[in-house]
Amino acid sequence: MAFDYKKEYKEFYMPKNRPELVDIPAMNFIAVRGTGDPNDEAGEYKAAIGLLYGIAFTIKMSKKGSHQIDGYFDYVVPPLEGFWWQEGIDGFDYQRKDEFHWISVIRLPDFVTKEDFNWAVAEATKKKKTDYSKVEFLTVEEGMCVQCMHIGSFDEEPATVAQMDAFIEQQGYENDLSGQRRHHEIYLSDARRVSPDRWKTVVRHPIKKKEE
Repeated sequence: MAFDYKKEYKEFYMPKNRPELVDIPAMNFIAVRGTGDPNDEAGEYKAAIGLLYGIAFTIKMSKKGSHQIDGYFDYVVPPLEGFWWQEGIDGFDYQRKDEFHWISVIRLPDFVTKEDFNWAVAEATKKKKTDYSKVEFLTVEEGMCVQCMHIGSFDEEPATVAQMDAFIEQQGYENDLSGQRRHHEIYLSDARRVSPDRWKTVVRHPIKKKEE
């Protein structure tokens, strides 16, 4: 049976629908950076998703080709994730989606090296005749965070974030959002098949101990 990160690391991908603290180790990702409204059919975000999955499946299917990755094991491609921010404001204004900055990512298995990643980019570029120059190998170590399973549309996230803020206040923490630590979302639902009121999204914020 293929290794499924969501099932094997439930503490990272399947939190309860109430806030909890979690310490996130360093992980490697396929990443594409961009700006703009993610709902724009002709925008950068939709194009970025295609680039991410192009590389993700090139790596997954490498087992059938001439490039054999050392330590490879069969796995389910991890879910789509995203780091989000807007310039000049603390938090989010969900009414100004055109001002979003984002890094869209898919987790890489630990056995994938930077050299394997570079091979996948070259292979996908050649076989799919697509420009993958925007795709990068990204390592992120989030550290201590608060997270919660959000059920519903993205526009309803502020209510979940408010619960997270109240929880960390009680635990003696505060948000630590910065240029290096971002609002993080993990998308567990297929938006093409599930109605918005049932979407499952892990919402995660970096935190730090409150100063005395």
